[in-house]
Amino acid sequence: MTSIPPGLSRAPNLLMSRNALSTINRTSVGLYRVQQQISTGQRISRPGEDPVAAATLSVLDARLERSSQLLRNMQHAAASLATIDTALSEASDLVNEARQIASEQVNSTASAEERAAQATIVDSLLRQLFTLSNRSGVQGHIFAGSTPGSAPVTEFFGAYRYTGSGPGLVTDIRLGSTAPLTLGNPGAIGATSARHNGFVDLAPTLTGSTRLRDADGARGLGISTGAITMRFDGGPAATIDLSHAQTFNDVAHSITAAIRQYESDNSTTILGPGGVSFSGESLSFDIVGGTPDPTLTFSDIASGITARDLGLASDTAPITFDVGSADGASVSPRVTWSTPLSALAGLDITGNGPLGSIRVTNAGRTAEINLADAQTLQDIKNLLETAGLGIRVAINQSGTGIDIHNEVSGSRAGALSITDTDPTNQSALRLGIRTFSGATLASQLNDGRGVRIVHNRTDPITGLPDSSLDVDFRIGLGDADGTLIDIDLRPQDLTTIDAILARINAQLDAGATAAGHAPGTIRASLSPTANGIVIERTGTFPDPIRLERANNSNALEDLGLLNTTIATDGSSTLGRDVAAVRVDSLFTALIDLREALATNSTSGIAIAGENLQRFVDRVAQERAVVGGYARRIDLEVVYEEGRRTVDQTTRSQLLDTDYAEAVTRMTLLQTQLNAGLQSTVAATSRTLLDFLG
Repeated sequence: MTSIPPGLSRAPNLLMSRNALSTINRTSVGLYRVQQQISTGQRISRPGEDPVAAATLSVLDARLERSSQLLRNMQHAAASLATIDTALSEASDLVNEARQIASEQVNSTASAEERAAQATIVDSLLRQLFTLSNRSGVQGHIFAGSTPGSAPVTEFFGAYRYTGSGPGLVTDIRLGSTAPLTLGNPGAIGATSARHNGFVDLAPTLTGSTRLRDADGARGLGISTGAITMRFDGGPAATIDLSHAQTFNDVAHSITAAIRQYESDNSTTILGPGGVSFSGESLSFDIVGGTPDPTLTFSDIASGITARDLGLASDTAPITFDVGSADGASVSPRVTWSTPLSALAGLDITGNGPLGSIRVTNAGRTAEINLADAQTLQDIKNLLETAGLGIRVAINQSGTGIDIHNEVSGSRAGALSITDTDPTNQSALRLGIRTFSGATLASQLNDGRGVRIVHNRTDPITGLPDSSLDVDFRIGLGDADGTLIDIDLRPQDLTTIDAILARINAQLDAGATAAGHAPGTIRASLSPTANGIVIERTGTFPDPIRLERANNSNALEDLGLLNTTIATDGSSTLGRDVAAVRVDSLFTALIDLREALATNSTSGIAIAGENLQRFVDRVAQERAVVGGYARRIDLEVVYEEGRRTVDQTTRSQLLDTDYAEAVTRMTLLQTQLNAGLQSTVAATSRTLLDFLG
């Protein structure tokens, strides 16, 4: 039994003991916590002790961790930019030295021996540039673009090949903001990949293996998959699930299965023997006839767009399929490496036959590549790239054809040239990769200098316009009368090679007719198997044809027709290839200067000097960009460190122990614990004997 001391208002001993024990426990727990805070230095050990502070700390910890990573990124970027800036500074000094040599040696007083000696110096500058272009930093090769793991520039048969790809690596310095770690293409040093754009739309047709992601869709925005509905001749609607379709075969099979189920459920016939197929760039349906002809329609569900993307429905007039209207809207399939050549309407393998051989020349080497066994564009890519000529094949951005990239910076004689070997099967022309064709822009000739003509000249005495002074060159027919035909090219003619040839031929026909000969007696055209303009005459004439410059115009030279060799029978001449694709790089400019100095060519030195001046500006611009990023990183580091300091201060205030307050509290708790123990001992030590007299 328990006693009820009178001092506790008749409270039993057990209740008093438990009450005292509870008080002692609370004090002990408080003492334990404050001792833990003092020993760990942290005010909170578990989230439950202060949920609000714990939630705030979790946010601050995430911010501080992200801040640490950003600071590491910035330090890495700063080191990379410092390396790049040093390299560009050396490149700037190098190109300025080369430009100074060009400026001095273009003077007519310089001798051939002096220029040959300077060519040796330029060659040493080339070697320095080669070493500089392969410089490495903390991130790898700094001019290798997005592939810094390997040296970007290699020597290639006396030239220099750039194999880096991509614009370069970047690192995050703030949300949505980046800084470069490497430089790539295009760039003052890394821009060594010239592109020859394909000029033929290969017009791929739709096949079952065409992936949905490889088509632009009827709206030109790609193809989204989802559910669509179909309705036949005003009957009930049925749903077709296309959400899992990957290829157009998947689409055709799903639609066919849904239609067959609809036919079974509604006891009707919709599809003829042709079923669901492909026609050109569209889905096609063989709909059965009737009286009147029934129609099949498709529509999207709610806000879906799948039917419209597949060309089965439209935002404007509805698309109905019946006996007379079987095809949907074009889904514009794009060219892919797996596209069969037979599916390229632009090649028309069925009508024109398989491809033949083409001739590719680059870096002074020539290869004839037979494309007859190619089945897909990947086969063509492999054949061209494995020929060892330093070229790369890519699909153009619009997905309609292929482009050829020249990766080799070399001499003018080693520029990229692609032509055909068979005049009856012009495969390079069919693929749109011939470098000198009727579609070639006049502005692309002669390394981008175009065709220079004389125009709107006036008589120096009268001051009046004189059309005879606008004549660019003359072509001698070679007849007994010594007929010379004036060729006057105008600015509006300098668009494409076809336009230039049309202007020349119009004047040749007029001149031949005036001399009593039939139109077409002498013609200008492109050689089918050589990249050059052919001037060809028909009939019997006593003298060979003759081409001569007029009014100091550069047109004859720029068209490649100056100082050409006339055929032995005097009836034709073949011009030079002035459309070869060269890389616009600092390597190319230095090689041109070296060769011009070695051959004592004043005009070549002047042209090389102009190109070098451009690279002086380009290197300066790149240094300015790099410097801007470096300055920005310095400011970002200051800002980030300041923000980090504020976050750390706030975190410390929430988490760290206030030792003065904790020690004071611990002392109070110890006093409280001692008092509690003493009062408990005093209260529980009394018995009944203490109240008996």
